[in-house]
Amino acid sequence: MNDFSTDVDSASVAVETAVSHYLRRRHSDVNDLTHELIAGPLGTRAVDAAVMRVIREHLGQLWDQGWLPMDVYQMVRRKRPKSAHSLVVDAIAGYAAAYAASTIHPRWHEQLAELEAEPWWDQSRPHASQWEQRHGLSRSSALLTVIELIALFKTMGPLPVIVPPPGGLTGPETHNLGSPVDERILGKIRALLAKAESTPFSEEAEALSAKAQELMTRHSIKRAMAGAGGSHEPAASARRIWLDSPYVTAKSFLVSSVASANRCRSVIYDGLGFVTVLGDDVDLEHVELLITSLMVQATRAMLSSGPQVASGGKSRTRSFRHSFLIAYATRIGERLREINRASMESAGAELVPIFARRREAVDRLFASLFPHRLASRSVSVGNAAGYGAGRAAADQAVLRAGRREVSPRH
Repeated sequence: MNDFSTDVDSASVAVETAVSHYLRRRHSDVNDLTHELIAGPLGTRAVDAAVMRVIREHLGQLWDQGWLPMDVYQMVRRKRPKSAHSLVVDAIAGYAAAYAASTIHPRWHEQLAELEAEPWWDQSRPHASQWEQRHGLSRSSALLTVIELIALFKTMGPLPVIVPPPGGLTGPETHNLGSPVDERILGKIRALLAKAESTPFSEEAEALSAKAQELMTRHSIKRAMAGAGGSHEPAASARRIWLDSPYVTAKSFLVSSVASANRCRSVIYDGLGFVTVLGDDVDLEHVELLITSLMVQATRAMLSSGPQVASGGKSRTRSFRHSFLIAYATRIGERLREINRASMESAGAELVPIFARRREAVDRLFASLFPHRLASRSVSVGNAAGYGAGRAAADQAVLRAGRREVSPRH
């Protein structure tokens, strides 16, 4: 009789084979292997161990290829049923739990917290069965979810590595992660924005939001001045901002416009649905805050225009909304650049070389992450009414931010 480790090896091979059949759309073979895993001689415990081993191995490959926890979750959320969402969060939590916290990058810790990825299961018993029972899944449904999840992992190609995977911080030299963002200042900004969100009086909201924007600008300038006298070169980092359908192309243009106005560079991944933004940590934080708010404002203003119908009765809603968002993004970028230019001029000429060094740091990181030439992308506008409405809405937008969904579905 085979020992347990041999059974786990055999079950792992069967799972991988089922995944290969799934990718080839050989569904009858998938069903046969699933039945064999359920009713065969290997046993539930060995199959459970194999399932989590295979998931862990593929997650490890994704981390090495540049994916982060939120990236993986966003792909699963878009491509797989809800049962897979909880499984991947559990698998990410289990993976991270195997490493000392000091060897895990702060961005990883942030994303684990955002996903609420913490081990909840009794670690003396197989996790897969506990997950299955927690969500009321049959054994066959659970195994199919596993197979579909691993199949998705195998289709996810490499991304630029923007932070090291768990275990990647191994010594003092690896902890040079750039100066931390001042959480006290960000706390004040968020408090101002929360008041602006809650007040029923538009003038008060405008005043609070303007104060928040002023504080954000001073925050970036103060950070730049503080680092000017040190011996360390300015550091740049990268973040990914995920966007939901519809109008991903137009929404990504808004992200790029806000990023550019805040001294950042961006790369759009239309096919996957996210934008990579590169810049100083403070500027990146501001970009994320602004995008969160502006996306909500743009969506509300866009929907308030209602359905659009041409004279012949043909719907023009989609072209109107696409053009609306492109115009909105263009005008928001113009407004932000005007605000930043005025702020920089008032701060003094000594900031010019400081921010030049920052731009150089961003350019170096961009060249290292994207060594091959990237194509510039133009966006078309096919609805003049939508374009005009978008610019008008951008002129009315409050340049504020909040911690809400990046891009709600509509």
